[in-house]
Amino acid sequence: MNLIVIILMFGVIIFVHEFGHFIVAKLNHVAVLEFSIGMGPAIVQWERKDTLYSLRALPMGGYCMMDGDMENSDNPNALNNKPVLTRLMVLMAGPLFNFLLAFVLSIIICHYYAIDPAEINYVAENSAAEEAGLQAGDLITELNGQRICNFREITIFRMVENPKKPVEVTYIRDGEKHKTTVQLKYDEASGSYMFGISAKDRKARNVGEELKFSFYEVRYNIKAVIASLRMIFKGKAGKDSLMGPVGIGQVMNDVIEDAKEDAKKPGGSYLYVFLNIINFVVLISANIGMMNLLPIPGLDGGRIIFVLFEAIAGRPVPKEKEMAVTAVGVLLLVMLMMFVYFNDITRLFH
Repeated sequence: MNLIVIILMFGVIIFVHEFGHFIVAKLNHVAVLEFSIGMGPAIVQWERKDTLYSLRALPMGGYCMMDGDMENSDNPNALNNKPVLTRLMVLMAGPLFNFLLAFVLSIIICHYYAIDPAEINYVAENSAAEEAGLQAGDLITELNGQRICNFREITIFRMVENPKKPVEVTYIRDGEKHKTTVQLKYDEASGSYMFGISAKDRKARNVGEELKFSFYEVRYNIKAVIASLRMIFKGKAGKDSLMGPVGIGQVMNDVIEDAKEDAKKPGGSYLYVFLNIINFVVLISANIGMMNLLPIPGLDGGRIIFVLFEAIAGRPVPKEKEMAVTAVGVLLLVMLMMFVYFNDITRLFH
C-alpha cells in the first residue's frame, strides 16, 4: 500500500507539471503532439483533436511533446513559430503549476494542522538570544536584512550563513520594531551554533492567515532548495545529501509508517497520515518546480534562457546550436541521475 501511495504521489506531481505545459500550450493554440504520463511502452493510448494521450508502463517521468519544440517546424501552430511571450508562458507553466499544487495542498496543512510564525516561544538561559535581549513573544521579521516569514527559515539561515559572524535581528515587540545583534553560541549537544530560541506551532486564526502561511510554506520550500544548492557548492553538504526517487520513496515509506504508529495512539487520527503524505507532496512539488527553473540545458530553465536571449538579441539562437547545448545538458543530467540512483541504492542496502 505504501508503494502504491508513493507511486501515486510522484504521478500526481509529474501530471501537474506536464499538465501546466499542456493547458497553456492548448490555450495558446500550440500544436501538442503527445501528452504522456510515465515512460516506456504505452499501456493505454487514445487520440483526440490531433493530440495523442498516453499512459505508459514506467511510473517515472512524463512529457508534453509539442510540434516545433525540439526542431523547427513549418506548422504555423508549432511552438517555434509562436511569439516569445507565448513560448515563455508555455515553458514556465510546468514549474508554476508545481508551485500552485504546493500552495493548494499547503492550505489543507495550515487548516488541519498548524502554522509556524517566526515568533519566539522560549529563550534558553545564557543563550545568544538572551544576551541580545530577545524575549518570548518577540516576532522575528529579518535576519541580516533577509525577510523571515516562518520559524523554519531561521534554521535555513543558521545552516547557510557563517555562524561566527554577528547576526542583525529585526523583531517586533508590543507592535514596535526593534533591532539587536546576536552572536551565536556553539552548542556541544547539537554540534552547531545556536540562537537558543524555540517556537511553538499554532492554529491559524482565520482563512486569511491560512492563505498567507500557505504561501509562506511554498516560499520556505523554494528557499530550502536554494539553500541546499548553496551548501553543496560551499562544501557544507556531501553526496549523501543528494537523493533521487528511490531515496525519496524510502524516506516517504518511513514517514508513512511513523505516522501510522502515531495514528494508533490514544487521541491519534489517520488524518495525521494523510497530512504527512500531502506535506511530502508539497515538499517534492516545490522542489521539482524550483529545480526545473534552474538555467540548465535540458530543463525548462535552460530553454527559457534561450527564449530570453532571443527576446533581448532580437534573433533566435540557431536550432542546431541550441540542440547541441541541450544534448550536453541532458547527458550531464543523465550522469547525475545515474549517480543519484546509485547513491540511493547504496543507502538502501546500508
